[in-house]
Formats: sequence, structure tokens, C-alpha cells
Amino acid sequence: MKYSETKPPVFTLTAGPVDAYPEVLRALGKTVLYDYDPAFQAFYESVALKAQKAMGTDTPPVILQGEPVLALEAAAACLIAKDDVVLNLASGVYGKGFGYWAARYAKTVEEIEVPYDTSIDPEDVRAFLKAHPEVKVVCVCNHDTPSGTINDIDAIGAATAEAGALLIVDAVSSWGGMKTSPDACRAGIYVTGPNKCLGCPPGLSLVAVSDAAWAKIEANPDAPFASILSLGDWKNAWKKTEKFPFTPSVAEINGLDAALDRYLDEGPEAVWERHAVTAGICREGIKGMGVKLWPATEDIASPTTTSVRMPEGIDAAPVLAEARSRYGISMSAGRAETLGKLIRIGHMGPTAQPAYALLAVAAMGGALKAAGAKVDVAAGLAAAQAAWEASIDA
Repeated sequence: MKYSETKPPVFTLTAGPVDAYPEVLRALGKTVLYDYDPAFQAFYESVALKAQKAMGTDTPPVILQGEPVLALEAAAACLIAKDDVVLNLASGVYGKGFGYWAARYAKTVEEIEVPYDTSIDPEDVRAFLKAHPEVKVVCVCNHDTPSGTINDIDAIGAATAEAGALLIVDAVSSWGGMKTSPDACRAGIYVTGPNKCLGCPPGLSLVAVSDAAWAKIEANPDAPFASILSLGDWKNAWKKTEKFPFTPSVAEINGLDAALDRYLDEGPEAVWERHAVTAGICREGIKGMGVKLWPATEDIASPTTTSVRMPEGIDAAPVLAEARSRYGISMSAGRAETLGKLIRIGHMGPTAQPAYALLAVAAMGGALKAAGAKVDVAAGLAAAQAAWEASIDA
């Protein structure tokens, strides 16, 4: 049986956009209220306060009306002044990419870059900052999705705080799927969104801003205002007594509300565990069939994405096409430097369930075998099943 390329796949097991929870899809179909209707203003405030509870912050996060790439660029534009020296930490494509935004606004951008199958050593950050006290801002990606690797942002945040600098964190594909928070990493600006682990479609950003970061933004004469990149314009927009800088995405706010309810009702710890168990099962299945993971060590492998290293001589593109056409399963390619070298299986939101891990292992194995790789699909499925059963016993 073949699945048509012109029709949606049966299962979307990608690293984003991800499938949305049914509750979110239902909420997106609710009445779209006028943004200055008192009912919507009160509702918007309640959603912002709910997001504050979910993120564990002292004040409601800024909700920007665009998917998190907007918030990441806004963080650079608002926080970085033209006389600032910035340290960018690049352990993958997205971490590297943030340096290009930083360079638009900073005096100088320094960089610590490591191979894209490894992670940043917090002690290297500490040593660099000690040798370069002029650094005012440090930028790091928590989960560099094109590699499926995790940086220890809590330790990096501690080193940054010791140096008196401010930390910008890209937590887009980590928050909501693992234990991470703005306070734990001492972030100045912590960017995430509901379109990954929270199981929403792309359309909004959640941005936690510390008091120190607000002070720097408000003292930065080059920070944008009356602009889609302005964090300051939205600082108090969560209050039902305040005006919106421009029309918010009403339907997306409806969806966010449903996603936050689901996350809080299930319990953050339970959600994180579900993501971790699913990823663990998937990794055991991949290794069981004789294929290597992309991360150099498994302790830096993300619980929200499994990155699979392509066997020698195998390009990822035909494997992805085969998985989709033969099995109806869509997975993600690499990006830039990792393109063609790996395939990413997403475990975010609705697909962070063990059954999907077995589907992914089966499709990956079958597609790799069709591409000429020597893999033992049955052994991979047996390893994944054993890992699933072990997780139940635990």
C-alpha cells in the first residue's frame, strides 16, 4: 500500500509543527470574539495568569502574536544594545542561527561552538566569562532541535549570573516536555511557545522576562517600540484594563487556554515523564535494530526528539520519503549542517505516547531497509517493546 504525497500522512511524528491535542482543536473552533469585548479582555487575562502558573514565573509571561521565531528575534532586538558584547553558544543549527540575530544589534558577538552532536560545557562558559568580563548577554538554545541534543541551561545560567550577564534562552522545543523553567536557569529572557510540547499549532510565543532584563530593555535606546518585535509594547497587555498594541490572535488564545488546562490537569511531572518514557522506548528500538543515535552520548539526547544518525552511504531524504509513502508516517529531516545526515522523530504533545515510538521504529526500520541499510527491524521492535514493558513495571 502506498500513501499519496498530495494527502496528509496518517501520523505526524515530526519535531514540529506537531499534531495538536483534540481539546486544542475544539477550542480553536470557538467563537472569535472582538478583542476589546470585556469578555475577551477578562479571558485573555485569565489565560496569561494560567501561563504564569504553568511556567512558574513571578509575573505573567509576555504573549507575542506569532510563533516563537518572532520572540527569539524580539529578544535579540530588545535586550541587546549596540555597545554590548554578546557570547553566543552554538551546539547546533538553531544555536548558531541566534548569533546572526545578535550580530545585528551587538557591538561584538563572541562564540563558543562545539560539534553538533555534542553540547556546551558550562565550565567553558564560566572560564570564557571570567576571561571576558565585558560580556553583557549570553545566548543559548536548550534543545537544539535539528540535532536532538540538550544543553545544561541551569548550569550555564549559574555561570552567566556569576558573571553579572543576562541569559537569553531558546526553550521552544523543551519547555512543557521536560523539567525546565525560567527561574531554574536564571534566564533574563526565556522564549518558548505552545506549538511544540504543549500540542498547539504554531501561532503564539510565551516569553518570560526577568526584572533585570526589563530594566535593560527599558534603558536600551535602540529597543524597538510600536513594533511587532517590541516586548515592551506587550508587557502589561495581559491586564484586562490595558489596551492591546495590535489585534491578538483570538483563536490561538482559545487554543492556548485549552492546552494549558490539559498540561496543568495532567500535571507537569506526569507530562515530562510521558515524554521521557516515549523517547527512551524509541531510542532502545533504534539501537536494537543496529542503528546509531545522532547525539555523541545518550545523556544529552532530548526527551522530546530522537535524532537518528544515517548509516554510512544512506541519505536521509529517500528514507523519509519511503517512510511516508509506504507507512504513512511523516518524520523530520535535519537542517543546514545536519541535513541528510540524520532523521528526527518527534515526541511532543499528543505523540509523546509509547505506541507512537513503536510506530516510528517500525517505519524507520522498514524505510532504512528499503534504502539498502542492514538493519534488524524485528530486533528493534523487540527492544522497544521490552523498554515499554520495563517502563510499565517501573
